[in-house]
This record gives sequence, C-alpha cells and structure tokens, in this order.
Amino acid sequence: MTQVAPTTQAAPTTLADLRAGIDRIDAEMHALLMERSSIIETLISVKKTQASGSAFRPGREADMMKRLALRHKGLLPLDTIEGIWRIIIATFTYVQANYAVHADVSGGDAAMRDSARFHFGFTVPFVTHEDARAVIRAVAESAGDLGIFRMDQGASAGIWWRDLIGADAPKIIARLPFIERPDHPAGTPVYCIAKPLADAAVREIVLYAARVERWSETLRAGLAQHLAEVSASAADGSHLSLLVAASGEVDQAAIRRSLEPAGLSDFAEIGSHAARFAFKPVRS
Repeated sequence: MTQVAPTTQAAPTTLADLRAGIDRIDAEMHALLMERSSIIETLISVKKTQASGSAFRPGREADMMKRLALRHKGLLPLDTIEGIWRIIIATFTYVQANYAVHADVSGGDAAMRDSARFHFGFTVPFVTHEDARAVIRAVAESAGDLGIFRMDQGASAGIWWRDLIGADAPKIIARLPFIERPDHPAGTPVYCIAKPLADAAVREIVLYAARVERWSETLRAGLAQHLAEVSASAADGSHLSLLVAASGEVDQAAIRRSLEPAGLSDFAEIGSHAARFAFKPVRS
C-alpha cells in the first residue's frame, strides 16, 4: 500500500486574526509614543526649553520629513503619514515649550488655517492677523511664538521683509511645506518666522533684504551669475527694496557686490531655510 505524504498548509487568516494584528500594532504604536514622551520629559530637564522660548528646530524637521518621504511605500498615502508625523513632532515641540502660531490671513483664512493645522496640529493655538507685518510684530513681542505668511505677498503687502532687519528681530527660519508635491493638502508656500534661533538655522537658502537705487540689467546679470533671485520687490521712497534669495554656499560678499551696480545702500541677512524638496510619491 502506497503511503501519501501529508501536506502542510497554513491556516487561512481570518478576519478576527487581522483585527487582532491591527489591535496589537495600535497598542505598540501607543506604547512607543508614550516612550517618546518620556524621552521628551528628560530632554526638557536637560535643555530647560520650557523657560527659554520655542523648541522648533526647522533644520532637523526638514531632514526628518525628507527621510520620511524617501523611505515611505505601500498603500497608505504620503499625505496621511506626513500629517501624522507633523502632529507628533509639533505636539511634542509644544509640550517642550508652549507656543502659538500667528498667521497672515489677508489672502484668505482657509489656506493659512490648513497650513497651520497640517504642520503644527490642533494643540498649538492659531492666531490670525491682517497682514505679514502684524504677524512679525506679534512674534517679536512673544516669548517664543512662530509666524507664517504667504511667500507671494504682492506689492500691496508693503516692504514687510525690512521688519526682519536687526539682531533681535524675528527671522525667516523655514519654508513650508517641507515636502513639496502635486495636490499637497497644505501646499500653499509660506515662510515661517521666529525670534533668532542660532542652533536651529539651516542655511541651504539664505535670504537678504537690500535697498538699491534702481533696477538694471547689470544687476540682473550679477544676481544670475550667483544663481540668486529676487523673491519680492517694492518701491521704497526714491529707492527699490529687494528680498533676495541665494544658495548658502555663495559668499555673502559676492551677493553684495552683485547689487552694488544698482546703487546698493542697505544690505542685511534676514533668515534662511532648507532648499525645496520636491517629491513625487510612487505607490508600490
């Protein structure tokens, strides 16, 4: 009599098994968040950030979000995973040192509210203002608040970037969103400002406020030579005020020299931020 070897077959995964697996993962994620919270408590005691203003570190956060996007794969949309991480990061930053986000809603409340809530969550207070200059004033008067306003302010907004001149004045510290992609749920490009945070600065792109007598082809060519660009400009009495963006690898003196042919009379660094990180997610 011929014996037939028994076949082994994995038991089919049941709906109950799948739900049990999800419950296990949820519990593990919660435990990890509580573990993260414990580390933050220790960090607070070491850094004493609760007594010294904002704990926002845009350079570190930009790098974290870039690594998140590069390693992400699968069914879960990047929008969702980025939003979850932004809430985790922003909330733990908030518990380190309470802060509010001040927003310029002159171009409409909805887009700015979406940007603030996506990047900083719902725990952080959201305060609206009538223009960018009011946001800058509010941040300057705060202990460690942040401010956001659209990059494309337009001429009617005035020369808001000159309010960022001075050692103690707020500075641009980030460009949001950190990850740019089509149909981003909070894709309005905004600058984020804070009081000067020397240890938080990332200098991939450096921003300058300048005043010149006039615009000229020589000026345009000089800026182009250093791959610098004018992000905003406005009449400033009989002069022209410029907001100039350039790579942090370009020497500041070289940028200044490129502006001198146009009658440069004032030049100051007013902030910096990470370079744009454009990403097109691929579903695996």
